[in-house]
Amino acid sequence: MKVSQILNNNVAIVSRGNNEVIVYAKGLAFKKKVGQVIYENEIEKTYVLDSNDMLEHFSYLLSHSDASHITLVNQIIAYGEEKLGEKSNDYLSLTLLDHIEFALKRAAKGQFIRSPLTWEVKKFYPQHFDIGMYALNLINEQFQLTFPEDEAVSIALHFVNLQEDKNNLDETIRSMESLRDILSIIQYHFQLKLDEGSLNYMRLMTHLQYFIQRVMTKNSYDESDVNLNEQIKLMYASSYECVQKIRVYIKQKYACDLTIDEETYLMLHIHRVTNRSQKERT
Repeated sequence: MKVSQILNNNVAIVSRGNNEVIVYAKGLAFKKKVGQVIYENEIEKTYVLDSNDMLEHFSYLLSHSDASHITLVNQIIAYGEEKLGEKSNDYLSLTLLDHIEFALKRAAKGQFIRSPLTWEVKKFYPQHFDIGMYALNLINEQFQLTFPEDEAVSIALHFVNLQEDKNNLDETIRSMESLRDILSIIQYHFQLKLDEGSLNYMRLMTHLQYFIQRVMTKNSYDESDVNLNEQIKLMYASSYECVQKIRVYIKQKYACDLTIDEETYLMLHIHRVTNRSQKERT
């Protein structure tokens, strides 16, 4: 591969076929000149990007990044790949480097960002949160800092995005926020804290996750079993009232209404989980 541009002693842009890629290794480009050859066994990391804008942006980032930061990111990526059993893409390496570079600049000024998604990521993406904590411990140890747990959440979300083939990260975050909000509505309505270790709670969580996904894709149950719905309303009046609050929330957030069957299933799941919790309180 011939050198097209030398960015610093560690980073160069090379021609590979008809494309240009970024290559990195400590001392890789030292004493190299444009037009000279860099061999595969000299390269520690290759970044393949699909647009000139991205190539330019990340070329600048890599050329201005400390080699220790790049090594740190590679270490985090390797841990994440092993943890998830999945290979990452080059965008993850570069966006994570961008994130950590900015986080270190913020830390130097004593600026630490609070994450509104700490509970959600811990709950629904425990493996990804573990990766975030691994990264956080490395950063704190290497740079003698005390980043809060919130930073681990931000790093974890980079890996969540890696595995979200059908939805982008914004949709994933929106789904987690909706799940948190609906659980809050249920607990506030019944004035109780749900038992997160119970089987009924896990059933509710599974139902809500798929329910939110159906709402977001406008693909709800619609068999319209009116008789069953009317019976459940009469039997579980408080659960029905709670579902009406959820209905208002869904209308406001997603501009759609619950079908009769979605309402029925929600009432059943909510009754099961709250009835057990209320009995345990008495």
